[in-house]
Amino acid sequence: MTTTTTTTVTITPPLLQQQAPALQLSFDPRIQNLTKHGFLFGKKLAASMSPLLHDVVYQGLGLNWGQLRLDSDDMDLFLNLVRDPKFYGASVTMPNKVAIIPHLDYLTPECRDVGACNTLFLRDDPNTPGRRLLCGANTDVIGVRESFVQNVPNADVYENRPALVVGGGGAARSAVYALHKYLQATKIYLVNRDPSEVEAVMKECKERGYGDKLVYVESVEQAERLEGPGAIVACIPDFAPVTESEKTVRKIIEVMLGKDHKGAMLEMCYNPSPFTALGAIAEKKGWQVILGTEAMIWQGIEQDKYWTGLDASELPVAQVKEAIAARLAELSNA
Repeated sequence: MTTTTTTTVTITPPLLQQQAPALQLSFDPRIQNLTKHGFLFGKKLAASMSPLLHDVVYQGLGLNWGQLRLDSDDMDLFLNLVRDPKFYGASVTMPNKVAIIPHLDYLTPECRDVGACNTLFLRDDPNTPGRRLLCGANTDVIGVRESFVQNVPNADVYENRPALVVGGGGAARSAVYALHKYLQATKIYLVNRDPSEVEAVMKECKERGYGDKLVYVESVEQAERLEGPGAIVACIPDFAPVTESEKTVRKIIEVMLGKDHKGAMLEMCYNPSPFTALGAIAEKKGWQVILGTEAMIWQGIEQDKYWTGLDASELPVAQVKEAIAARLAELSNA
């Protein structure tokens, strides 16, 4: 990876104007007022609850830390900013989750196997005194896992049974990995409106050694013949189906929900509301529905474990849940 000893960013006014507001963040007075600071690094961050979640954690621990939004895909800028001695780590979101990996010194197994990094944390280099290693983790996987572990009283509901993942993006990849590694799914059904996205997921998972369990469910007739799932992770927006492929996906999901075995469904969509049409259908069919905010909260708690060195039991999880629920209530009433 490329390293530099520079801890400040020197820029000319024209460049500052071209790349604002991202570059302006390096001069943000809030950084100087914090004991330690981190970043939320990605694009379209205005609605993200990540800074709120982490601020609640730090306030609960009595830490003068804060996470600042860095709305940018400028990797060179980011790699300069992380050299600040007061930098503790970053949440990494789209479009930077894959692009950041070549710049990291170490990847956790989840990060390596999923092929995406949503968490940057620091560790001391044992071979070079004073040098900090840039390490990558994927806590989205833990968010999926803990959503089920923390909310489903009886693991027999989903363990040693097939599972279903709806979608074909980054969240779906994390869900597949969590179901495979932690939740003991015997098979993982994939349902999505775009066959090419499913093919890409299956290809990548097989290359990384955990694709043998994947089954692409393409039709209602096929779904009717399959054993019912115990866990469902829905990773699609809360839009009414319009195209024929979208309608087919909805029908396949309804077939799975209608089978005799009733399990738990994690509805990953929570923006603008965690109470989705798909979630309502699942509840009506007798399924337990886990709100997407649960996955968001638990992946954030896992991040703070890396950054603070504390266990989840030592972090103010209850206060985080209260703060996220309050923010959602504000948004729904707006």
